[in-house]
Amino acid sequence: MTRKCIYRRLLIVVLLLGIMGLGTYEYLTIKKSIPDEIKMVKGSEQVLNFHPLTEAVVYEESIEVLAENTPNIPNSELHISSSNTSVFLACDKGSYSINCKLFGFIHLKSIKVDVVENQYLIPGGEPIGIYMETDGVLVIGTGVVTATDGLNYEPAYNIIKSGDYILSVNSEVVNNKKELVEKVNNYGNEDLLLEVRRNNEIIKFSLKPVMIGVDEYKIGIWVRDNTQGIGTLTFMDTDGNFGALGHGINDVDTGELMELKTGQLYNTDIIYIVKGEKGSPGELSGVIRYDDKEIMGEITQNTKSGIFGTIAGDTTDLSNEAVEVCYKQDIEIGAATILSSVSGSVQEYTVEIEEINLNDNDANKGLVIKVTDPKLLELTGGIVQGMSGSPILQNGKLIGAVTHVFIQDSTSGFGIFIENMLENQN
Repeated sequence: MTRKCIYRRLLIVVLLLGIMGLGTYEYLTIKKSIPDEIKMVKGSEQVLNFHPLTEAVVYEESIEVLAENTPNIPNSELHISSSNTSVFLACDKGSYSINCKLFGFIHLKSIKVDVVENQYLIPGGEPIGIYMETDGVLVIGTGVVTATDGLNYEPAYNIIKSGDYILSVNSEVVNNKKELVEKVNNYGNEDLLLEVRRNNEIIKFSLKPVMIGVDEYKIGIWVRDNTQGIGTLTFMDTDGNFGALGHGINDVDTGELMELKTGQLYNTDIIYIVKGEKGSPGELSGVIRYDDKEIMGEITQNTKSGIFGTIAGDTTDLSNEAVEVCYKQDIEIGAATILSSVSGSVQEYTVEIEEINLNDNDANKGLVIKVTDPKLLELTGGIVQGMSGSPILQNGKLIGAVTHVFIQDSTSGFGIFIENMLENQN
């Protein structure tokens, strides 16, 4: 075989691989542009802009499709091409599916459609002080213990793990780290039977305490039983329920979502602001008023999409009026606003929606926003820690909440769709 033939065949192979790669990329791009699921308000019309090569098939009678130049289509199976103006009319509440195909025959994905009642929420923006106690004593690590004999021991090594929750010692319940220390000392050098919750499974372990002094013993673990911090209230409803933060409260050492036993929201005063800069996110610094009279509400859930609970008092006293919830497929690239109290009272500041990730695996990063308001940039430099949960509004509707700041660009950050927060609220 001549060298010329070898080069020709190699060129053909490279060309074919390139075409296959380009085709795969285009397929994945089209697939990603189609949402996995959407919510529609009962009785509303919904325009879905499919890719020109995509055809959608609706199998449910409760969703009608009205398309220009396509009269008399049976409701049982409706084919629509994106070359037409396609409008979905949601008739009945329930869950339905839209099957999307490339060129009309290559399966792309099925869109889950949930038809729901219209929903209104009161946007927040107020600062909140958060206090939360864990359900059990959280283990954040294990370590070396120096005994009275001068030797080092690791009684919990490879037995107890970071992220475990200690529930009891010798069948006696422990509610906090103080009680854990007391029980370890009370039993002295006796073997201890620890009941531990690990990944929702209850496990029992035996440990031998180490004597470090007169009537003082240790089992070589670092623990935590509560956490506190400052965030922002996202929304309330007229039934007295609230949502805040837009992300869960994770332990700073283990990185795991903390399991809630009890928690409260407290009135909080912002004292000063550390402005965000490149490489430094900045923060709101304040005083949490830990007093029963200052309790704003009870925390009942700590989820990946925020904290939730009930407001203390009458929601009719709240200053903001209820606004309509906007679902992700109706959000637009462009101007929006956020509500924040960094100036001392809740104010509306302009931002820009730069990206909308309909299928992002991380629910807390569905939106990319950029602060454009000169006043907010002057006050904070953009987004700072403590602004998590700040409501995002567009066209007078609540679309989401601020969740994260970009470390290398404090003017920008992520937001969560409001529907993702509501899905995690009981």
